[in-house]
Amino acid sequence: MRNSRRSFLLTASAALVAPTPTNLNAFAAPSKAAPPADQVLKSMLDGNKRFASGASTHPRRTPADFKPLAAGQSPVACVVACADSRVTPEILFDLGIGELFVVRVAGNYVNGAGASVKGSIEYAVAELGVSLIMVLGHSQCGAVKAAIQHLHDKDSLPGAINDLVEAIKPAVLDSQHQPGDALENAIRANVRRSVDRLKGLGPIVAPAIASGKIKVAGGVYDLATGKVNMA
Repeated sequence: MRNSRRSFLLTASAALVAPTPTNLNAFAAPSKAAPPADQVLKSMLDGNKRFASGASTHPRRTPADFKPLAAGQSPVACVVACADSRVTPEILFDLGIGELFVVRVAGNYVNGAGASVKGSIEYAVAELGVSLIMVLGHSQCGAVKAAIQHLHDKDSLPGAINDLVEAIKPAVLDSQHQPGDALENAIRANVRRSVDRLKGLGPIVAPAIASGKIKVAGGVYDLATGKVNMA
């Protein structure tokens, strides 16, 4: 179903141009392709500005909005986000049902995340036709904190939690000599490592990025202010 994509284009067009009937018709026309990645990113960041300023529009969240999507989905972006309960992409980007394909894992990492994460991202690109992948970290990330702590202590955690922390430790090492807050630096480095991994992730994602079919971006969500800053 293309309703979600159509709705997204209407929202994006309002931010880009004055809403004349001609412009609205052009943006609202059904399309088999997602909007360009730059337009998708702009609309997401505009939505975040509304959220952070307390002016959210809360679009497409009623039962009536769910029904047209029952037979299919056409999200415009894939967001690789942390599983943290305080991070909900649809809310912080002020978007509605069907617009984001969200892949969540504690620590929002791609390196070493396994087939479930990578396969989900590949599905969003190959089958759903998203034009943007955003890796979204956040302030005070517990997974990154654990990586810093256990790298310092040279110990390990029980079960698969240790595997998760081990996958994030390279970001801590990448950022450990940078000036400023060690946790903030590691969070940004963790996002950038995932962005770089996606750029080299074959056989689906990397070729799509190289050809310009999709773009990948990284951002960090500040829990205290509600703002997303590009990483």
